[in-house]
Amino acid sequence: MQTKTLERMESNVRTYSRSFPVVFTKAQGARLTDENGREYIDFLAGAGTLNYGHNNPHLKQALVDYIATDGVVHGLDMWTTAKRDYFETLEELILKPRNLDYKIQLPGPTGTNAVEAAIRLARKVKQRHNIVAFTNGFHGVTMGALATTGNRKFRENTGGVPTVGGSFVPFDGYMGESTDTLDYFEKLLGDKSGGLDVPAAVIVETVQGEGGINVSGLEWLKRLESICHANDILLIIDDIQAGCGRTGKFFSFEHAGVVPDMVTNSKSLSGLGLPFSHVLMRPELDQWKPGQYNGTFRGFSYAMVTATAALKHYWSDDAFELEVQRKGKIVEERFQKLAAMLSKAGMPASERGRGLMRGIDVETGDVADKITGKAFENGLIIETSGQDGEVVKCLCPLTISDDELQKGLDILEAAVKDVVGAKDTVGA
Repeated sequence: MQTKTLERMESNVRTYSRSFPVVFTKAQGARLTDENGREYIDFLAGAGTLNYGHNNPHLKQALVDYIATDGVVHGLDMWTTAKRDYFETLEELILKPRNLDYKIQLPGPTGTNAVEAAIRLARKVKQRHNIVAFTNGFHGVTMGALATTGNRKFRENTGGVPTVGGSFVPFDGYMGESTDTLDYFEKLLGDKSGGLDVPAAVIVETVQGEGGINVSGLEWLKRLESICHANDILLIIDDIQAGCGRTGKFFSFEHAGVVPDMVTNSKSLSGLGLPFSHVLMRPELDQWKPGQYNGTFRGFSYAMVTATAALKHYWSDDAFELEVQRKGKIVEERFQKLAAMLSKAGMPASERGRGLMRGIDVETGDVADKITGKAFENGLIIETSGQDGEVVKCLCPLTISDDELQKGLDILEAAVKDVVGAKDTVGA
């Protein structure tokens, strides 16, 4: 395996290649293969970009067929058959069954493009500058989105340019289980001397991915929606990582029965790992003037073709989401056992998550790195998240087989036992 050229030429900003320092050559389903022919089970899945697995055959065939007919690849925001098929399929299979009435904006290919568009539109509609976000939230690293991203690691690398336009309030559970953090938010909104500029919008992840698999309570989300309605504030759900089935519903907010004013999606939206994002908005919020927000890659037809294929294959009924929920229970139970094993060994740990977006909080990045490092040695790719990388995070493909899921969990359990054993040896 040769990594010297890559190490020499790629910027120091790289991250995943440091944790998984091999050269991969192919991928299929829930497995990656390196250039030595070694296979790895993938519990990372492109950080939630490959919910339907690597090189999903149904999606890949749809793309191959489209390419073979010389279908339009790039069309700016011109109308194409690929766009029409995607819009119609999204409406029929996702929006109408959920009684959602949204217009669609294609702002550019990435999640942060969608967040930038959503918060800018909110400011335009409400004629207010402030956007309220939550502690541990992650919404992207372009300047507008960065102002709503909590982690200091990202915020302090702007060359001294301040991030402006965002205010932070505590996420659910941030002050402990006994405190409803929305009491604080509501108090600030009603206090003219509280220092909080009345926001145009609130942006929130129902499950914070980068922030450490922090799960908002369903009643908390409902109350947040009510507070926004009562104060003429738009509610934006950032469903970039938690959406497209990751939590066991197509939209993560479905569990709470809330209806956001805007939704941002990306990551697994294309289904095949192709860059694609959109903003869904209530029709009356679509107050853009033509060309007022644009981007060269708004019309990436390949991504729309695979997105359409994913919706048709997996979302024509509720069978797929029920499977995700079933597999999520398997991971939940295994993670609870691993957390108990660690805690019994004097390494406090706890499990949390929703659907197949789950994590084990081991409280220190050092312990989490040891677990994921040992897991990689034994053929499992799994990452960490949280402010200090203290949460071991499972984002396996939603299509993973039961055998592969159990094998991956077995590898993770062995890694936990190694770390616990090493601690006991040192302690002895």
